[in-house]
Amino acid sequence: MRSLAFASFVLTFLSVTSAADAAQLWETLPPTPTLPEGRNSGYAPVNGIKIWYASYGRGQPVILLHGGLANSNYWGNQVRALAPHYRVIVMDSRGHGRSTRDERPFGYDLMAADVLALMDYLKIPTAAIVGWSDGAILGLDMAIHHPERLTKLFAFAANSDPSGVKDVSQSPTFNAYIARAQKEYEKLSSTPEEYASFLEQISRMWATQPHFTAEQLRRIAVPIWIVDGDHDEAIKRENTEFMAAQISNAGLLLQPQVSHFSFLQDPLQFNSDLLHFLADVNGH
Repeated sequence: MRSLAFASFVLTFLSVTSAADAAQLWETLPPTPTLPEGRNSGYAPVNGIKIWYASYGRGQPVILLHGGLANSNYWGNQVRALAPHYRVIVMDSRGHGRSTRDERPFGYDLMAADVLALMDYLKIPTAAIVGWSDGAILGLDMAIHHPERLTKLFAFAANSDPSGVKDVSQSPTFNAYIARAQKEYEKLSSTPEEYASFLEQISRMWATQPHFTAEQLRRIAVPIWIVDGDHDEAIKRENTEFMAAQISNAGLLLQPQVSHFSFLQDPLQFNSDLLHFLADVNGH
């Protein structure tokens, strides 16, 4: 009996120790989802390049814009949640995923112009924009310069200025993401050998852009939520709060116990917030 009790104690101790040592949710990088089947997809000739896109469902259009180094597959969980209610469009940003690029340097104004050109190609006059990281910055760029094309904006993990970005080189989760992005780039891109150059150019953009001024942010009239994870390893909390404070009537949402990769780490929470925003926040 004593030996059984001791064995039980050891097992309990090991279980508790293992749980304590396990990574917290915000420290994990769950697998990249897949996109659903049955999509209407193709390449749109816009701005001298080819933008890969896919469309799902019917209803009011919602465009999902992924983060830097990524591709549309990262939105797989959100497409499944939104497609029963909306027409959902995903696109690979120029030079990302399956899309091509030209010799022009990466920049948020240029990439936002690609989104607008794709909307024109698909004959979508206005749409709700859901952006993650660089995708959220593109949404802000559009809200500042082309507000007539947006009905509303869900901006997750954006920054208004390079000073709002943390040193991600110190983050194991973000480093794992960069390594994963390389494998995905090599699999999807038409220039699979150019990841090192691609990473260098995107990193240069991150270090020098965007530069949204307080005055520009104050002029945003599109219904908007500024959203981030409360453990974001890439974006400084003060910059998130600064943007929300400058934009008139902006909502500020900090999702608990998740990071820059909230939509992968806790898709149920992320999708619930997103569906509420799309259904209940009045758009233009």
